[in-house]
Amino acid sequence: MSEWIALDRLLLQPQPARCVGVCEGVVVTHAAFRQQVMAWQQAFAAAPGRDWALYFDEALPFAAALFGAWHAGKRVFLAADNLPASLAELQSRVSGFAGDIDPAHAPLAAVAAPADIALEPLDERACELVVFTSGSTGEPSAISKRLDQLAREVDALQAAFGAELEGAQVHGTVSHQHIYGLLFRVLWPLAAGREIQPRRFFHEDLIKALGAADSVLVATPAHLKRLPEQLDWAALHGRLRAVFSSGGPLPADAAPQVRRLLGVAPTEVYGSSETGGVAWRRWHDATPTWQPLPGVQWRIEDGCLVVASAHLPTTAWWRTQDRVEALAEGRFRLLGRADRIVKIEERRVSLDALERALRADPLVEDARVLVLPGAREQLAAVVVPTDAALIAADDAARRAFQQHLAAVLARSHDAVTRPRRWRLLSALPLNAQGKVTQAALAALFQPLMPPPRWLECSPSTAVAELVLDPALRVFEGHFPQARILPGVAQLDWAIRYGRQAFNMPPRFERMDAVKFQHVARPGQLLSLQLDWDAARGVLAFRYSSEHGVHASGKVVFADA
Repeated sequence: MSEWIALDRLLLQPQPARCVGVCEGVVVTHAAFRQQVMAWQQAFAAAPGRDWALYFDEALPFAAALFGAWHAGKRVFLAADNLPASLAELQSRVSGFAGDIDPAHAPLAAVAAPADIALEPLDERACELVVFTSGSTGEPSAISKRLDQLAREVDALQAAFGAELEGAQVHGTVSHQHIYGLLFRVLWPLAAGREIQPRRFFHEDLIKALGAADSVLVATPAHLKRLPEQLDWAALHGRLRAVFSSGGPLPADAAPQVRRLLGVAPTEVYGSSETGGVAWRRWHDATPTWQPLPGVQWRIEDGCLVVASAHLPTTAWWRTQDRVEALAEGRFRLLGRADRIVKIEERRVSLDALERALRADPLVEDARVLVLPGAREQLAAVVVPTDAALIAADDAARRAFQQHLAAVLARSHDAVTRPRRWRLLSALPLNAQGKVTQAALAALFQPLMPPPRWLECSPSTAVAELVLDPALRVFEGHFPQARILPGVAQLDWAIRYGRQAFNMPPRFERMDAVKFQHVARPGQLLSLQLDWDAARGVLAFRYSSEHGVHASGKVVFADA
């Protein structure tokens, strides 16, 4: 049996015989990992400021930097990704960055450290980590987690599942930059002595890795519900100890497929960034119920779940927006979100009920319903059809499919409480944590700018295709008799897309040689070429199509 090491004492003494995991094909021992932590501790100790953001592609380098920062007294912010726009949002919150970050942000580097540095146990209440919610029901927000909260959650996971995972390696499709991946792929394995393996994106690589040794798979519903039938999943039977799913609800029709293909019933963990882990269930049958994790107390107030545990920042009870029904033996059933009951023209509507009705149709793979704000609020639906041809169908076929969906909903909802606007997609828009956010759904109906299809992206040149959807907000109120793309929008887009593609200075200085030669209309396909001259701080842009050049010019930037 592996020796359990408390997280606050993880690095006190090197353990040469203990394997921590694998990074870039190299086995990392506990002693080598400890030396990496010391290198980061030395770097962070010499760095000014308390708050530092981390982003690493690999889990083990991330873990070394995380513990190094904590041992240096730093508070760590987890960057969801390392895209320029994401880093720009963090810039004002932190003193600097470390990890796989663009050199323009001058990321901190580890430094050589003596092998005999003496360490004190970490202060669990002083070590902090800041994570960001996914914004699944609103705007993302920053949440601070202390090490004592994380450590007690790791203790609870070990108490609930540890015995069945002894000796297993940990594989995953989720990022350690998200709280679920951090706990299941980094902190829990480090404490339990389970080897941490690199993140796998492709199913073929996953099968090969999982079949090499007794393994645990840490995944999301978005991944598990898309397991391709034709692959040799049977090779994993007997090797795969457990499959964990979290970050969102696992569809009831996906669970039996996971059980059949992977040979093990998936274990679903319920919680949130705010509450930490709350409960779990295992899909041995079609209607599993939730049981609380060890140490979690719960009760019901006004139909909603209220919890208390050491995973929360205080001992106070925390009220969730999840409606529940109490069952025997201390278990419960989730009934949907209380905050997803809305009023449309003074009529109460359950968005969950609408989504269930849509998903029950055999032509629908997935669906989301939301409220679009405005002078008169409207319900809107984003639907993923099972028939991929419907995505590319002509307007008449798409309208016929939408009428079919409206007829399906008419069995249980009247005209007022049914969606009036629709979007058909090949897949729901997912963020880096595999979640569907409210902002991404709303943007489908009134986007500020078209999503770019990048054809080329280098440090100095980027080319993107832009489809001018008639629903773009810039077409509203401008030249109503002949809807065209305003020149001010083209300038704004060039700058915004430029910031996505390049690391540009923050301050706009001036425009040069801006020309508008041909109007651009709804429905057209534009090509946008951006050329960035970092030495001069000049962004050159050119919009073109089959009709020729629509607009061109230069924008000059300077450091603040």
